[in-house]
Amino acid sequence: MKPVRLLPGLGLLALVWLTPLDRMLPEFAAHMLRHMTLVALAAPLIVLGLPVLSERLAIAPLAAALVEFIVVWGWHLPAAHALGRLDNVGLVAEQASFLIVGLMVWAGCLRRDQPLAGAGGLLLTSMHMTLLGALLVLAPRDIYADLCGTAPDLSGQQVGGMLMLAIGTPVYLIAGLWLTGQALKERGLA
Repeated sequence: MKPVRLLPGLGLLALVWLTPLDRMLPEFAAHMLRHMTLVALAAPLIVLGLPVLSERLAIAPLAAALVEFIVVWGWHLPAAHALGRLDNVGLVAEQASFLIVGLMVWAGCLRRDQPLAGAGGLLLTSMHMTLLGALLVLAPRDIYADLCGTAPDLSGQQVGGMLMLAIGTPVYLIAGLWLTGQALKERGLA
């Protein structure tokens, strides 16, 4: 166990789950901030802080990226999003699945034996996070209001998409590029 990395990861989990973010941000933006903290900030710190957990969760990097893609995009389908936003059991299932796939991606991609595959997994994740964030920002209407029974809040959805772009895109991109550099250095190509 490496507390220097683990404690900030656990602290981030406590922060996003215990802080009343809905009072500080539009509801959708607060929801998205929780998602991004789970998958892109807390998960890598927990993986780096708990190597034993990493070994148990590590699957092939591209498989982990695919599972994460399915979970993230699945929960952003309007009906699933409404379940996670309106039902306590749905919210717990959504949050738990985000954390689990976040841990799986980082555990799989940060494996020392496959740095290029790990880089590929993180770069693919960066691309699909960027696409989803852009779709949320550029949508002409609030795509969740009808199913959630809330007043349309396009600006809240746009802030949520911007949070996804501002957190997910650079974290995965920088980590993927760093792994690429490590792999090239190991092979004497950099």
